Amino acid sequence: MARTWKFSEPVILASASPRRLELLSRVAEDITVLPSDIDESKVAASSPRELVKELSRMKALSVAERDGNADKVVIGADTVVYLDKLYGKPRDRADAIAILTALNGREHYVFTGVTVTKKGRTRTFSVRSSVWFRTLSEREIADYVDGYHPYDKAGAYAIQEGVVVGSYKGSLSNIIGLPIEKLVKVLKEVQNGSDRIVR
Repeated sequence: MARTWKFSEPVILASASPRRLELLSRVAEDITVLPSDIDESKVAASSPRELVKELSRMKALSVAERDGNADKVVIGADTVVYLDKLYGKPRDRADAIAILTALNGREHYVFTGVTVTKKGRTRTFSVRSSVWFRTLSEREIADYVDGYHPYDKAGAYAIQEGVVVGSYKGSLSNIIGLPIEKLVKVLKEVQNGSDRIVR
């Protein structure tokens, strides 16, 4: 059986998300978690795709610029849900219920931007997936929020829980928060010393 490829260099993940850490650990062995401290509320962009790319870039660079990190591989990521408008993480229970109600029974898009930087060379890309929600009753929505407390999740849900999502199209890992398939391609380029920038 062929050995599963893993990135050979130490990696800094500029995110506190346990889901991103779990995904990244599938393709990298030496991972340090150092969340960025940027103010996301001040960032604006022309589209969801451009927003997540810019946020991922700012997160990665803010961590790469800290003392001792200049020569290390740093990965930043940001995920948003889009349906008529952007949906990030809910502020509280009422906001989570409002978000899930807006997505209820409809198709929406999940965009994740990723930036990989090392020694000033930066690669930024984004991935889009589609998600269809089941049609839920008000009680089901409230029970989901109270049972799963989705306050740290864009769109107020996690697809891996298998509760609110009916189906999806595209990268599952992208919906969870880190599109591993494309990230592996970029990490292989980094490992091989490529200067290519992925959009």
